[in-house]
Order: sequence, then C-alpha cells, then structure tokens
Amino acid sequence: MKVYFSLLRIRVINGLQYRAVAIGSILSRFAWGLMEILAFYALHRTNGTKFVMTFSETVSYIWMQQALFILFQVVYSDREIVTAINDGSIAYELVRPIKLYNSWFVQCMANRISPTLLNCMPVLIIAAFVVPKYRIHFPPFLNLMLFLISTILALAVVVALALLMHISMFYTTSPRGIRIIVTAMTTFFSGGIIPLPYFPEPVLKIVEILPFASMQSTPLLIYSGLVTNMEAVQGIGLQCIWLLILIATGMFLMNRTLSRVVVQGG
Repeated sequence: MKVYFSLLRIRVINGLQYRAVAIGSILSRFAWGLMEILAFYALHRTNGTKFVMTFSETVSYIWMQQALFILFQVVYSDREIVTAINDGSIAYELVRPIKLYNSWFVQCMANRISPTLLNCMPVLIIAAFVVPKYRIHFPPFLNLMLFLISTILALAVVVALALLMHISMFYTTSPRGIRIIVTAMTTFFSGGIIPLPYFPEPVLKIVEILPFASMQSTPLLIYSGLVTNMEAVQGIGLQCIWLLILIATGMFLMNRTLSRVVVQGG
C-alpha cells in the first residue's frame, strides 16, 4: 500500500500546479451554479409545494455539487490511461512490479482530487456570502460527518466505474463513443443535471438503487439535509455494496483482458 499512497501523493501534487486553470474553473462553477439556482427558484416560485426538496435544500445541493463537480465526474482527464491503451505503451505499465488495476485506481483518484482541492473552498466561500436567499447552508455536525464519509465512497464508486469504462476501451478502436454514452448516463442518473428527488416517484424508486445515485446524489442529499440519520446510513451502506461489486467486476475484467492483450510493434 505504501507504493500506491506514494503514487497518489505524487499525482495530487502534480495536479495542484495548474492554478490558472483552477481560476477559470472556479468562475465557471460559480456562474453555472447561480444559473441553476435561478432556474429552480422559478420552479419553486410557480408551485414549490409539489416538490420533495425545499428551495433551501436545493440551493445547498447545487452549491456543494459545483464545489465537488470534478470529484463526481466519471469521464474526466485520464488521458494517460487512454493513450496507454491506444498507442500500446501499456506494455511499459505491465512490466512494473505493481498491479495495473490498483495503479490506475490511484491515478484516477488523484486526477479528480487535485483540481477539487483547488476549486472547492473558493466556490464554497463565494456561495457563503451571496444574498441570503441563494446562500449555501451548512448542516449539523452529524450530517457533515456522514456527508464526508459518503463523499469518499462516492469518489471510489466514480473511479471504479471509470476503470470499467477504460477496460472496455481495449475492445474498441476509438474511446469517443463510450465516453459520450457514459457521460450522458452517469450525469443524468446520478443527479448531476436534476436532483433525483425531482424525478417522478416511479422512476425515482428505480434510479435510487442504481450505482449512479451512489456517485453523487447520496452525499449531496445528506449534505442538503433531505436525507438524515438512518436513511443516510442506508445510503452509505448501498454505496459500499456497489463499490465492492464494481471493484470485483473491474478486477475480474482487467485480469481477463490483460491475459489476451497483444501489443504490436517494437
């Protein structure tokens, strides 16, 4: 494990160097979050009593979502992995004395953690000082602890699903189609576009048990205060189940794929 922790630390430090990109991301996240809040304000102003989430809960959900936006992205900047698969340089990865799945898992986590560390606090600070109606509200201590646990699990689920996507690229000539499909599915069904409580009840019952809800919706609903106590613990338990399933599936497919991989050229 010492090797993988060292790899994670190196990757995170490397990602923290891109401060100019972080400034642009902070501005875009704030602007996008404000536009979303205004859109939901219009909905609640029309007939807010029909919605499960209150406007205040929705505001907190959106601001925290924007602060952790990159952390919850299945399709993100894992260019080194995609390049290694496409140009055959994965041969170099296979001769290293570490497991490829574990190495990629740590690499994908670092790729999402470092930009989040740069973006998170500035977005939250700005969101804490806007006009009271559109301001983020901080939860009680217990909810905050459950939120942190759920967020770590959500990141692990995101990375596990991202690795399944990368493994599938061994069987395709271009990763573009897979990335488009995965982006659309994960963003919509994880609550990245519309919070899941706004879904119709019959659809919500199905979507809640899918792995996509564990990648974003669960921690954000805990933070917003809509999900508390036992419901939050149950949501965290479902995250753990999906994480184990995805990791076990990923390891099996990785071993099966690597046993058949052929690198051409010299």
